[in-house]
Amino acid sequence: MAWLKIARGADWKNLSQVRQAYRSADGVTVNSGRVVTVFNIGGNKYRLIVAINYQWAMVYILRFPTHTEYNKNK
Repeated sequence: MAWLKIARGADWKNLSQVRQAYRSADGVTVNSGRVVTVFNIGGNKYRLIVAINYQWAMVYILRFPTHTEYNKNK
C-alpha cells in the first residue's frame, strides 16, 4: 500500500526519477525487447514487476511474485 500511495502521487518522467524514489528499482529488458521496472517489495520478499508508460503517466502491474518465484523465471 505504501508503494501504491507514492506511485499515485508521483510524476515520473523516466527510470532515473523512479530510482530516486526507490533505489532498488531496476529496469529489466524482457523477451519482447521492452523494458519493465522491477521493485523489491516487503524487505526483499517480493518483486513487483510493472510497465510504466511515462508519456501517459500510467503504471501497469504485470506480476507480483515472491523473490523465489522471480528467480526461477529469470
